[in-house]
Amino acid sequence: MDTKHRILDEALTLFSEKGYANVFVGEIADRVGIKAPSLYKHYKNKRAIFDAIIDEMNRRFEEQAKVLQINGKDASADAGIYKTLSEDKLLKLGREFFLYYLHDDYNRKFRKMLTLEQFHDAELAKVYSKLYVDDPLSYQGMLFGFMVTAGVLKTDNVQIMTLHFYAPIYYLLTICDREPEREPKALKMLDDHIKQFDRIYGRNN
Repeated sequence: MDTKHRILDEALTLFSEKGYANVFVGEIADRVGIKAPSLYKHYKNKRAIFDAIIDEMNRRFEEQAKVLQINGKDASADAGIYKTLSEDKLLKLGREFFLYYLHDDYNRKFRKMLTLEQFHDAELAKVYSKLYVDDPLSYQGMLFGFMVTAGVLKTDNVQIMTLHFYAPIYYLLTICDREPEREPKALKMLDDHIKQFDRIYGRNN
């Protein structure tokens, strides 16, 4: 691993352990085994490291989406894929995405850091909301909107339907963050949730 990525890895670990505000550039450099001036050759300040971590998370997500053979960001492209999936394949895809967000080292540590910081830093609270609430709801809302237009799903309120889908998944993710031993039960609940969503909104009708 090159020095730039080692800096990101060690910084993220420190952020998740101590909170973003309580970590200093010198500590990150010490963890990497370099001097602070050497770190500044790669990133101009702590915020630049933070932004690079988000970029790395996005890169990792794009790689995971390719593995799962979806776009992950373009809802119009993915609508055609989702509407033809069997229920078994839909459940498999749901599980794989859930497990990715739960166990991917960057996502797990970043989510922990933002959970710690959201009550102390208004800007980081907004980052938390964007990454784990607003962006997923926006993508899924557009995805479901396309599927409603195509007659695959049925509702008179796409926004509420999207909340019905995403809120339980977010809940299960945070439960597993706090109590990892509940993961097997959470996965079973995830499967049941997706099946019930299909029945309620008509994907399988």
